[in-house]
Amino acid sequence: MKPDSLLTHLGRDPEKNFGVVNPPIYRASTILFPDLASFNKRRERKYTGFSYGINGTPTTFALTEAHAELEGGFRSLAFSSGLSAITLPLLAFLKQGDHILVADTVYGPTRGFCDSVLTRLGVEVTYYDPGLGDGIGALFRPTTRVVFCESPGSLTFDIQDIPAIADVAHRKGAVVFLDNTWATPLYFRPFDHGVDVSLYAGTKYLGGHSDLMIGIATAGSEEHFKTIKDSVAAFGDCVSPDICYEALRGMRTMGVRLRHQEQSALTVANWLATRPEVKRVLHPALPDHPGHGLWKRDFKGSSGLFAILLRTGDEAAIAAMIDHLTFFGIGASWGGFESLIIPADPGPMRTAVPWQEEGYLLRLNIGLEDVSDLIEDLSVGLDRLNAALQ
Repeated sequence: MKPDSLLTHLGRDPEKNFGVVNPPIYRASTILFPDLASFNKRRERKYTGFSYGINGTPTTFALTEAHAELEGGFRSLAFSSGLSAITLPLLAFLKQGDHILVADTVYGPTRGFCDSVLTRLGVEVTYYDPGLGDGIGALFRPTTRVVFCESPGSLTFDIQDIPAIADVAHRKGAVVFLDNTWATPLYFRPFDHGVDVSLYAGTKYLGGHSDLMIGIATAGSEEHFKTIKDSVAAFGDCVSPDICYEALRGMRTMGVRLRHQEQSALTVANWLATRPEVKRVLHPALPDHPGHGLWKRDFKGSSGLFAILLRTGDEAAIAAMIDHLTFFGIGASWGGFESLIIPADPGPMRTAVPWQEEGYLLRLNIGLEDVSDLIEDLSVGLDRLNAALQ
């Protein structure tokens, strides 16, 4: 079944719901059992059934089963945010004395969790150059348990050779995690490239409307799924069935939205590359991107998020550009229907590959607006930047 057909039909069972097209919202804390014997066996439902609201309802399972099939994994778990879908699975696989390898270009809060919580718990963290590929083998220790990847990397959009890294990691007995939020399961199939645990912030393209918080972790095997499930149960993290319902609804249109945003982003990125104010466009789908070859080999498409490096670092001039944009809002997150622009400074967060570029980095999220309006908006903004530099 093709991706658009999967997005349309996964997680639905009208015959079990009186012919209703979408699965209903099942809200529950208490789950009743028909008899004492069934109640006493409730722990047998730990991985597949309903025993208490915190473990999920039919609405939760409709989403997680759909997402697991979309990604090609064994099973998925839903979390209260994209960040919790990263942190809780990491805690499931790591303990005191273990070592983790983390790409130097990961999402800032992921790095913050590693530097504060993991180190406090006695886990050693090493940040690695995302361009190492199979050269990462030199960084392994006898205690290395997890390799954490993010491709493209946060802010600077570095592409990793995931199959090469996974091959080394598996030979050394480590588990490979991947934050797959940028590409989504539509444009990168993690389990086809050796990933063991795929992490996804459904807040972004799955939700698509900037109004929900949800994360999803998908395990490629039953063993890894149970490891995560056992740990999550101990922490008590859960996501409401209402949010799961909205995520399922967002799934139905994710394909058409993502294609529109992909094409608009490429149009804007190529136009920005012609502007004299722009030193560099950081978009892996552009031929001059250092990771373009790997992107072309492994990815099926690109999303609407990329960055530009301006030639100037003048804060006042950049404020003159950004503060009066019509269609680009100033706000964190991305993947929604509206375009966004924010400053990005990788410098304080990089150690393995220090960020030493001169100029000012801006991250753009391209939404669903008419692309000609977006280009005109940026053009006028760049004119304001130039005027402020005079």
